[in-house]
Amino acid sequence: MMTIFGTTRVLGILGWPVGHSMSPIMQNAALAVLGLDYVYVPFAVPPEGLAAAVIGLKALGVDGFNVTIPHKSAIVPLLTRLSPEAELIGAVNTVKREGDELVGYNTDCSGFIKSLRADFGSDPAGSRVLVLGAGGAARAALVGLCQAGAREIIVANRSLESGRRLIGTFSTRFSGTQLAAIPQDVASLSPVLQKIDILVNTTSVGMGGSRFPDFNLTAMNRHGCVYDMVYTPPETPLLLEAARQGLRRANGLGMLVAQGELAFALWTGEEAPQGVMKTAIESAMSCK
Repeated sequence: MMTIFGTTRVLGILGWPVGHSMSPIMQNAALAVLGLDYVYVPFAVPPEGLAAAVIGLKALGVDGFNVTIPHKSAIVPLLTRLSPEAELIGAVNTVKREGDELVGYNTDCSGFIKSLRADFGSDPAGSRVLVLGAGGAARAALVGLCQAGAREIIVANRSLESGRRLIGTFSTRFSGTQLAAIPQDVASLSPVLQKIDILVNTTSVGMGGSRFPDFNLTAMNRHGCVYDMVYTPPETPLLLEAARQGLRRANGLGMLVAQGELAFALWTGEEAPQGVMKTAIESAMSCK
């Protein structure tokens, strides 16, 4: 059982809602293994209360906190400065108090690439990637893939205009990666699936068993990989389809853990103990 002392330092997560978050489970597990005098707690903050919450957390001397939906972009103007990655992505998922400053970071980007490498045992450098979605998660994935040296990234989104806006933001900045946008429909996806190495779902489709309508992986390269950022359920319809086609597959649990480990190191100056966060989450999920 965790003991709170007068010296205990506070970390946490801001979101609305935040009750579903696995971050308190995995972060407190890692803190306990290393015997660090911290506690990590959830802060349920509605959108209209975000500015006041940030002022309050700074005044209370909270060492750092994660930021989740719907605050990742809204918090940007409330911070002192951003890391280069967070500035590029335009969103923050980790804040660290540095003296009198609140500095915003984005560990989703690096966490995603770290997970890809670990789950598939290969590097995305030189690969052709299809990204489903054009929201904040897609933006972080795109930046990470470009930085990792992906050869080509195709963004497929229901709104073609949103996809074009996303790649337009980065087309000049990452000239070494070919970027394109297509509609998220069968006619557009089928020829693309034949040539890609990695498919990444950055949308919420898959949660609760939801599925992409009229979408299958029969045309996909047999050596391809399918990565679904959704991790509840562990086997989404997209991943089950990948299994039926004999494709390598992974859910977003690795990304959740990797971004959490990177945040942990930013706050504490210590590397998170290997495997502790993932084991804590898997144990919690098995009890549900």
